[in-house]
Amino acid sequence: MLLVLFKKWLGSSGGSSRNSIEGVAPDRIVEQIQNGSHELRNELIRQYHPYILKTTSRFFRRYIDPKQDDAYSVALAAFDEAITGFSAEGGRLFLGFAETVIHRRLIDYVRKESRHSASIPYSAFDSTTEDGENAINRIEVVQSIEAYHQERSADERKLEIAALTEELSLYGITFNDLVTHSPRHQDSREVLLRMGRRLASEEALFRSLCDKRQLPIKELCEMESVSRKTAERHRKYLIAVSLIAYGTYPFLQEYIGLDREGKEGMS
Repeated sequence: MLLVLFKKWLGSSGGSSRNSIEGVAPDRIVEQIQNGSHELRNELIRQYHPYILKTTSRFFRRYIDPKQDDAYSVALAAFDEAITGFSAEGGRLFLGFAETVIHRRLIDYVRKESRHSASIPYSAFDSTTEDGENAINRIEVVQSIEAYHQERSADERKLEIAALTEELSLYGITFNDLVTHSPRHQDSREVLLRMGRRLASEEALFRSLCDKRQLPIKELCEMESVSRKTAERHRKYLIAVSLIAYGTYPFLQEYIGLDREGKEGMS
């Protein structure tokens, strides 16, 4: 299922479709699709690949690898379903409706997976030796499961760090740079976290950052009433914070404190 969806929705596409939806509100594109412009469907899904990935990652509060995690294919299918089922009645926006559909389908997916896991009782892990003593008991099983989850969390953190390292390299930034340019005082850190979160939430500014590989310092400082000198001094840190805030990095978001406030308003 996963490979089929990626081939269908995330493969290469023609330039005419991409140009025809560039800068157009998703609600308007969905209306065109529902009115018969079916060729726009795949391009819309491709364009909102980051949104779907971010929504899925936030649901699970962990890094989602779109090439290996079946949960992402569920979210892709849900976004496609939302295109078909969306109605603008009542002033609803498409992306809000799509997020609701994605959450519902992911809940169904989790319930299905949980039922499958629960179908194997703990007693199935109990075994006895010839003299009747338990070789594996329930406590050991629970401990093994907990150890597994801890190991998985560690692996997911490593994946996040690897993904962020690759993304930062596009801006000529390393993790050593972040250590050097990190704010020393808590007040400064909170200001910069707020600026980074604002940059991630302002779509036009964030696109400018991604396209030009330059921090839109003037606009950002005006929005947050922060001196240009402060932003210049911590430019690399600000870029890193905005990438973490915008991307699918739940562990890193929690680590630097981005999950404590304002996170929900960034979708």
